[in-house]
Amino acid sequence: MALPAASGDPFEALGDPNRRTIVELLGGGERSVREIADALPISRPAVSRHLRLLKRAGLVVEEPRGTRRIYRLHDEGVAAVRVYLERVWGEVTAGPTVGDALPGPLPNPG
Repeated sequence: MALPAASGDPFEALGDPNRRTIVELLGGGERSVREIADALPISRPAVSRHLRLLKRAGLVVEEPRGTRRIYRLHDEGVAAVRVYLERVWGEVTAGPTVGDALPGPLPNPG
């Protein structure tokens, strides 16, 4: 089954502390809405709204099982965020650093 393309911004989705907590919970394995809501100080409907946004951002996927929906991290969405961060941080770490800009050792202030 093909998954729809993500239509939301994963970084915007991760801007909310409740959504970050949901992602952290799902990092430990799949969970139902009820299991997620039990771990948070928000209602099940609020958890469902957060999950919809995370799903649109491509960070989680859902699987219907009977009357429940089970959520887990979406490997491709998480990988896309990781690649982006590695590319950005790789560019930052490959560039000059404060130490590179100095002509030699720091003078001894004493």
